[in-house]
Amino acid sequence: MGDMTTVRRAVLTLPAAPLGPDNPLPALRTLATPHDVDARATADMSREMVRQLDGAPLRTLLPTRIRDGYGRERVPTGLDTLVIENDRLRATVLPGLGGRVHSLLHKPTGRELVHRNPVFQPAAFALNGAWFAGGIEWNIGAPGHTTLACAPLHAAIVPAPDGGEMLRLWEWERLRDLPFQVDLWLPEDSDFLHVGIRVRNPHERAVPVYWWSNTAVPEDRRVLAPADTAWRQDTELGLRRVPVPRAEDGTDHTRPPHSGLPADHFYDLPDGRRRWIAALDDSGTGLVQTSTDLLRGRKLFVWGSAPGGRRWQRWLTEPGTPGYAEIQAGLARTQRENVTLDGGEELSWLEVYGPLAADPAAVHGENWPDARSEVERRLDEVLPRAAVDGAYEAWRGGPADAAPVTVLSTGSGWGALEALRAGHDLPGTPFPASTLDEEQKPWLELLRTGVLPPWGRSAVPGPSLVADAWRDMLETAPAEPWTEYHLGLAQWHAGDLAQAVRSWERGLGRATVRWPLLYCLAVADQEGGHPVRAAERFAEAFDSLPEDEETVTAPLGREVLAAHLAVGDVTRARALWHRLPERARERGAFRFLEARLLLAEGRPDEARTVFDEGFEVADLREGAEELGELWSALTDAPLPERYDFRMCP
Repeated sequence: MGDMTTVRRAVLTLPAAPLGPDNPLPALRTLATPHDVDARATADMSREMVRQLDGAPLRTLLPTRIRDGYGRERVPTGLDTLVIENDRLRATVLPGLGGRVHSLLHKPTGRELVHRNPVFQPAAFALNGAWFAGGIEWNIGAPGHTTLACAPLHAAIVPAPDGGEMLRLWEWERLRDLPFQVDLWLPEDSDFLHVGIRVRNPHERAVPVYWWSNTAVPEDRRVLAPADTAWRQDTELGLRRVPVPRAEDGTDHTRPPHSGLPADHFYDLPDGRRRWIAALDDSGTGLVQTSTDLLRGRKLFVWGSAPGGRRWQRWLTEPGTPGYAEIQAGLARTQRENVTLDGGEELSWLEVYGPLAADPAAVHGENWPDARSEVERRLDEVLPRAAVDGAYEAWRGGPADAAPVTVLSTGSGWGALEALRAGHDLPGTPFPASTLDEEQKPWLELLRTGVLPPWGRSAVPGPSLVADAWRDMLETAPAEPWTEYHLGLAQWHAGDLAQAVRSWERGLGRATVRWPLLYCLAVADQEGGHPVRAAERFAEAFDSLPEDEETVTAPLGREVLAAHLAVGDVTRARALWHRLPERARERGAFRFLEARLLLAEGRPDEARTVFDEGFEVADLREGAEELGELWSALTDAPLPERYDFRMCP
């Protein structure tokens, strides 16, 4: 018999780019809508899939804030970790960064089972910005990487089903207003990390739920799943059904380095079959993930072999690091879908991660049914389906509700505020009042007195709350400018855009701190198709900034410049440029804006010089084409590799 599982604190030192401050501007803008699904594709879909497709989309990212304060200067940094291990496996978890499993080491062989990123480099891949590559991540909320990707979670030791120690992670997800938990344990002598996950809906109303667990694996693997077809989604053609493993053009996406362009492949797993996905190397060994049946979907994401995909790989890690692909598992067949969770109900399931060894000749052979059958046979030998179902029942039979024994880290206070407001009873995931901090303090005052306090000495509003219950409280609170600001955000979030504008205009009439309300009205003009008026209001907001509010100057200045360039007001844009702090103008995002401004001024040679001198836009979004578009406006020369992030040919 081996040693019982233990959980301990440790520190991991990595070259890391600091996250920096959150963007103080409210996240008002509507989100990009996905490609329409071709009618020929929907004809192949089940009624359930069509019904869930693109359901309950988010208009904005409220009440969360954009996280774009990071750069690309990395320095050695100690990251707090929680290590869970037995004599077979060691899992290293980052509780301050979304509970990411940074490493999963198989101790007998010394093999790392996941792609372990040697650096911490945020990039703008999460719904709200900062995200980083590698390991196993837990995505909840809406399609995309979770807003909690770089946020702290609550963490504690609780008793595991076998009597050892289990690591619990939990938090209150704010986009859908739902609490969730992730329980990790290693049964004695087991090669497999067990992960029990539960999402609860404490409200009376039904709520759309999105969940995908994403695992980064070295891309020199073959990825296998029990499917003959997949739903392929890429930036060029949208969602369509394709055969597995070879597409119509002959490329084999199950071999990531040879898969062409970046794309998602959602495997069409037959009902009744065991759900699993594996990534195995040339020797037939690697990682397998399986689960109880509720976790229905399986997906492979590949960066492909095109220059843009390779550039993204280097952008997210460091030169010389091997590439990666992602194998994923979710509640629905595709990430275009949400499932519905009724009021007072919950969803729970068990995931299992561990090593697998299969016959390499079968795994890498051209006979796809034989390859996947070999993997399934080996999985059934080392981890029978009944064992997974039994472990789930043992976890749900008591340990899932067990109270934390030793608290290891603390997340946000938003769950505590919701627990106080509604009296939620959530066994196993307490949100104690001791976790409330300065961000929740004004809302606690509103809850207790019906009055929202002013912003205080700062001219930067704190985070907002936009759920129905809070909007009702704001509507009955005294109509002070700061109350009208937050009320307008809640109304905007609910889709009542005209009423939001009226609230902001009322607040502006009495405000001494004007820029937050002017900013909101500028975005409303922009979204409403009035770009000239929007630019004027952005400029008015910028003009009204207090001199000592540097945290606002750069993000608002970036918006003001872009708005004036969009309407061709080059003279005002240049005047605004000179008012920016010098350190802001040195950042890559502003160097890019400078190149745009120089081109608009009829100075293309100087704009080209900006490119030649080199810059990096730290928060470049996945699929962004603006660098290539500006380069093409300056020259017919090929786009330099350092600026080539194109996801399409």
